Amino acid sequence: MVLQQDPSHDVPYTVPRPIETAAEKTIPHLRKTKTSSQLIVNGKPFLMLAGELHNSSLSDPAYMRIVWPNMKAANINTLLGSITWEMIEPVEGHFNFSFLDQILLDAREFDMKIVLLWFGSFKNALSTYAPGWVKRDVKRFPRVHALEAGGVMKTLELVSPFCEEGSKADGKAFAALMRHLKEFDSDHQTVIMVQVENETGLLGDSRDRSRLANQKFKQPVPTEVISHLQSQYDEEVHSLFRKRFPEFKNLTAGEATWEDAFGKGVDADEMFMADAFSRYVGQVAAAGKAEYPIPLYTNVWLNFDDPSVLDLQGLPIVVGGGAKAGIYPSGGGVPHTMDVWKLNAPALDFIAPDLYFHDYEEVCKQYRHQNQPLFIPEQRRDERGARRVWLAYGTYLGIGCSPFGIDSLEASVSPITKHYGLLNSVSSIVLEAQVNRPEDIMGFFFDEVSETKVEKPWVRSFGEFELTIDRAFVFGKPGPGAGMIIHQGDGKFLLIGWGFQVTFKSTNPKSTFTGILYSEEKTVSAEGKLHTARVMNGDETRSGSFYIMPNEDPDYGGFPIAVTIPSRTMIAECTAYSIEEEEEDF
Repeated sequence: MVLQQDPSHDVPYTVPRPIETAAEKTIPHLRKTKTSSQLIVNGKPFLMLAGELHNSSLSDPAYMRIVWPNMKAANINTLLGSITWEMIEPVEGHFNFSFLDQILLDAREFDMKIVLLWFGSFKNALSTYAPGWVKRDVKRFPRVHALEAGGVMKTLELVSPFCEEGSKADGKAFAALMRHLKEFDSDHQTVIMVQVENETGLLGDSRDRSRLANQKFKQPVPTEVISHLQSQYDEEVHSLFRKRFPEFKNLTAGEATWEDAFGKGVDADEMFMADAFSRYVGQVAAAGKAEYPIPLYTNVWLNFDDPSVLDLQGLPIVVGGGAKAGIYPSGGGVPHTMDVWKLNAPALDFIAPDLYFHDYEEVCKQYRHQNQPLFIPEQRRDERGARRVWLAYGTYLGIGCSPFGIDSLEASVSPITKHYGLLNSVSSIVLEAQVNRPEDIMGFFFDEVSETKVEKPWVRSFGEFELTIDRAFVFGKPGPGAGMIIHQGDGKFLLIGWGFQVTFKSTNPKSTFTGILYSEEKTVSAEGKLHTARVMNGDETRSGSFYIMPNEDPDYGGFPIAVTIPSRTMIAECTAYSIEEEEEDF
């Protein structure tokens, strides 16, 4: 047990620390918690306040020297950037890491952590980042062939996932990269994770129609795949797999073909490709993990079953991913194929969703499958996207979120700057709650008011109180908001964020009254310690009715009395209480 100071009351509390091996202490790793995992960097828990660069940004150290200070000003502590197979191994067997070394040296100057994106064989369902010597040699590295409308066979710039030479060559290059990172960076831990490939799968058809693929499609489903899915079907297999394949548990193992197991058509094709792609990526990941076992993951281009759940805001439905395998990458790690990926690619520590237009909370739930950690490697960089990170970090214990294209957005106008600034100031408190009290932390957001969408409050019970979180009350036009609540025990709650208000209700059936006992605005020091600022009882709680975390500039709607004070620190502590009365007390 490690004795620490409570960040709000200077009272010692104990934090359990699992025993770690010497090797784990010296490199970035994931430490298991009660219900998830936490990222450990330089021996300490680390909350990634991340952003993903444009695809080509990390290839030029000179360009990045313009980027670093802007990213620092945006309160970003981790950047995701691609490193490509074609740049690392332009000639087979000859590796070049000089530009990467300079990038890492410059990142250290700005105390910036890096997540490398390995664009090897697959990037967005193509092989455009593979070296020229791979692209030209179709005998050694055969391509995927897709069937177009009218029965026309088309050759794609996509290495077939059935190509053993491809996974072997990609794995060799990835191993060289990881070996170099261990030698060059393990003492500094600049690189804290690596993404293996990017949005893997096949676009334009539901499966590979090449001669090699057709032969394998006729073969039985590997026994270990059927056995694994059936053995975990009732409890461990993803709910969306069970929904899609309700009779799979009753399948007779043995000589079942893909169509026997998953039905004729697109579903069988997709599961066939998921098995192939996951084995390929799993072999590449294993080769790198053997050299330097820092956290590895892969990311996913999402699908949708019901387009009504998409948050398109007038954009065409095509941006939402796709409802049919082949419109979205067939064989990628979408929820209903995720268990095949986890079986075939155990060197991946988790699978992560690229989350732009889907229901944010629903996807967070889906990718916490089997208590794997949540990381959002790509998401929107606008205000709408920035609000949602509170839900990921709070309710779903996210280790990081990463708005895409972050380097072409100035920190002075970026919504990320404000959100990450507040999160950074309370990161030690958030990390402590994530690991020790996951049931006591939640995040939420409120978008701009919609005339067509019925808004529901966020409701959650903590201990003896039920909390209802609504949009902050104003006389004029209600504004957006976002934040987090952390239950500290005994009816005491830490409120972080703006644009919301909290009402407390006792869950004790004998309670006759619930109110606010005491509330304070808090400031936070550079060390993450909370200190009391203004006492906020009385009018600032609407006489004990609820506690309001207002926006920075409340809209009074022309009302002449400024009854709502502007938000200042965006951090408060509020203690709720309830009473029980006997009949004679009335």
